[in-house]
Amino acid sequence: MTTHEGAAPRAGYADVNGLHLYYELHGEGSPLVLLHGGMLTIDLNFAGLIPTLAQRHFVIGVEMQGHGRTADIDREITPAALAGDVVALLDHLGIDRAHALGHSLGGAVTLELAVSHPDRVRSVVPVSASVRPDGMHEDLTDPAKQATSTRMPTQQDFIEFRDAYLRLSPHPEHFDAFLASLSRSAADLKGWSDEQLAGITAPTLIVQGDHDFVTIEHAALMQHLIPGAHLAVLPDTTHMTVTRRADLLLPILAAFLD
Repeated sequence: MTTHEGAAPRAGYADVNGLHLYYELHGEGSPLVLLHGGMLTIDLNFAGLIPTLAQRHFVIGVEMQGHGRTADIDREITPAALAGDVVALLDHLGIDRAHALGHSLGGAVTLELAVSHPDRVRSVVPVSASVRPDGMHEDLTDPAKQATSTRMPTQQDFIEFRDAYLRLSPHPEHFDAFLASLSRSAADLKGWSDEQLAGITAPTLIVQGDHDFVTIEHAALMQHLIPGAHLAVLPDTTHMTVTRRADLLLPILAAFLD
């Protein structure tokens, strides 16, 4: 395994699975992969967490297929495909096993890593993730409720999505088409069986907001199905703000991660 003692923050690209995959490296210590949510970037999701996490961990921020500086390719965006990219990136970096923390779409990828690549993860922290389509709150699944729901991304959130895409993407003209394709892929998330979840061996910390896309009842089901899983529900927190609650989240992560 590669030694990263004293490594300065740096950025690079790994050519894996047909992708020119962008990543950033911060700090030193035990490896910790950060996986953003759909339409987000490393900075939009984790800027408030990385400086503290990098004091104890070798933080590996990833911009997944079609996001940030990583161009899209002709491949469906699924947790399985994206988890394969993370494993290939770990190989590229010479890392055997890492903690994985992911938000929303990234949370689904952390669960896929735990299910299908258990030898590559030290622990997993799925944030605002679900394991069944019926885990989503009715405000998300009922179009009639979306316009007035306080759980949905704000207009400012959408402005930030678009601005980051236009600024960072190798193909900024693809924004609308990519947003549509990502919405279709999210609608097709099938989740994992009870048996697959029962087979997870990595220490697991489930995190979500109390006003999230995912219901608290579903988070409790996840905790029940994944052996030994811990659950943290952040108060007064939405889907888009859960990784911005550094005041609440960082102490929880410090206690859970090595």
